[in-house]
Amino acid sequence: MSSTLSRPQSGKVIAGVCAGLADRFGMSPFMVRLLFLLSCLLPGPQFVIYLILWVMMPKRAY
Repeated sequence: MSSTLSRPQSGKVIAGVCAGLADRFGMSPFMVRLLFLLSCLLPGPQFVIYLILWVMMPKRAY
């Protein structure tokens, strides 16, 4: 489990946001992606939050 929130260079599908969140919180990237997709069925700012995280989360250097 990583101590900082960052986007990985490998293992990403679109921008690496879900993979970075999964690594930070010790979850499977597949599970985080599935939860994100399921959350999109509900009304809310999911895509806006994803875009904000994409911009705010630094890329991992390694």
